[in-house]
Amino acid sequence: MSETAKHVVVAAPRGYCAGVDRAVITVEKALDTYGAPVYVRKQIVHNKHVVETLEQRGAIFVEELSEVPEGATVVFSAHGVSPMVHSEAAERQLKTIDATCPLVTKVHHEAKRFAKQDLPIVLIGHAGHEEVEGTMGEAPEHMTLVETPDDVDSVDLPTDKPIVWLSQTTLSVDETMETVNRLKTKFPLLESPPSDDICYATQNRQLAVKQIAAHSDLVIVVGSQNSSNSVRLVEVALEAGAKAAYRVDNADEIDDAWLEGVNNVGVTSGASVPEVLVDGVLEYLEGKGFPKAVEERLIEESLTFALPPELRKDLPKHAARH
Repeated sequence: MSETAKHVVVAAPRGYCAGVDRAVITVEKALDTYGAPVYVRKQIVHNKHVVETLEQRGAIFVEELSEVPEGATVVFSAHGVSPMVHSEAAERQLKTIDATCPLVTKVHHEAKRFAKQDLPIVLIGHAGHEEVEGTMGEAPEHMTLVETPDDVDSVDLPTDKPIVWLSQTTLSVDETMETVNRLKTKFPLLESPPSDDICYATQNRQLAVKQIAAHSDLVIVVGSQNSSNSVRLVEVALEAGAKAAYRVDNADEIDDAWLEGVNNVGVTSGASVPEVLVDGVLEYLEGKGFPKAVEERLIEESLTFALPPELRKDLPKHAARH
């Protein structure tokens, strides 16, 4: 098979979104400002490499606040926390820095507003995901969780009264809309949130991978197993026509057998993945006789978020801008 027949295309946008960038920088600046250790409740973002790098700098990741010494500094992850966690932090006199992605905070505000109107809320998302736990914690008595379109059949709510839907920010756009359509059929008075809950970066990365998947024998998605948006990218690539698609944390996890008989490789990464891990995959492919990657860019992203106010007030003026 001639070398010239081979192609590697890397999707753009890929990798870090504004919320992840802000969360990672929040932990780095907290370490610079207050010194180690800085505690972080749950993984700051769902990426193994990022967590290990921050641990080397003095961040201590914990599952629950009970593991944090009283009075210590703790950062809440990009996925958000429930009001109960905020209360527990106040009780234990912890200095909190809330690195919740502003797009997740928007969903929390929507949940509170609809609960105040006493509307039943159907939350589309994955059980056990930190973001879902945080959002449900805002109005637990009003919330019903739906994971898949098929789950709609078992939702037990009145069909003659208004209900509203919200969603986790990192879902498959197509599957979520399928769930919403099923909900509309069953609940004719279903109301939608004022704007789409699935974040801009999740949508852009799914559209970008669709663009490259159609002409790929193999798509490699760089991202961790617990990263919802990375796992979705594999599913979206396969649905869009990729002959095969796999998720890897880094180049070490690529199986050489995947490359057999493959000419066209597409590469992308989830929203919590540093670019250095994508570079590693591209170098690995070059080492296997593939040419340098060509980037296919769907859209430019320019959104940035200011750092959390609790941290900003302690930073030197020039460092407070992100």
